[in-house]
Amino acid sequence: MSATAPILELDAVSKSFGGIEALRRVSFTLQEGRIAALIGPNGAGKTTLVNLITGVQRATGGHISFRGQDVTRQRPHQAARRGLARTFQIVQPFPRMSVIENVAAGALFAGAHSGVAEAMAFAREQLEFAGLSEFADRPASALTLAGRKRLELAKSLAMQPRLLLLDEVNSGLNSSEIDGALALIRKIADRGITIVVIEHVMKVIFSLAERVLVLHHGELIADGAPDAIAGDVRVIEAYLGEKFARRARSVANA
Repeated sequence: MSATAPILELDAVSKSFGGIEALRRVSFTLQEGRIAALIGPNGAGKTTLVNLITGVQRATGGHISFRGQDVTRQRPHQAARRGLARTFQIVQPFPRMSVIENVAAGALFAGAHSGVAEAMAFAREQLEFAGLSEFADRPASALTLAGRKRLELAKSLAMQPRLLLLDEVNSGLNSSEIDGALALIRKIADRGITIVVIEHVMKVIFSLAERVLVLHHGELIADGAPDAIAGDVRVIEAYLGEKFARRARSVANA
């Protein structure tokens, strides 16, 4: 892939469940090494879009390309082995396995290591990076919510991703825990990993993202820098309603 070619391309991607259109002709490109945010009200289609990109679900229209290869119909294990990893909004580690075994499972799933011993050694490195070394041999069920969120990140890093999609990784965390998560995400970006953050927490969006994509009712309604998105009338209407959108128009035209 050339230096200027996008790492991810979506061309008119759609998804229907029966007669319900969850996504409608979503198109965008993402350059390598960037941090982008994907936002939108509940039910906008954010998690569905992540599922399509990572092969959990299949698009009913359009095309998805990753590093120049058509991956529209890939399966999750194929996505993992190509360097596409994601975290899940609802964190569900294997509770009876140790923390390090959970991370090693991610490494083995992605096919990045030839055997269990090698995967375990690499998993220990990811736990140290994520600040979970002291919990390595404890059951995953013993972790706090913040710890389980970090475990999700360590599992995804064990897959050695080129692109990492973080689905509400800060949901349910308090302010200090969010600060810790932000610092960890920045460290991940410093590794050269491209990141897409799916979030509701605006503190996260404005402190991390260089670019914001906004979904509403399954359509991409805005795409730009965070400051521009914050003042976009369509985004204000999607989140706050027509009354606030009219007020924003009045201020802009004053």
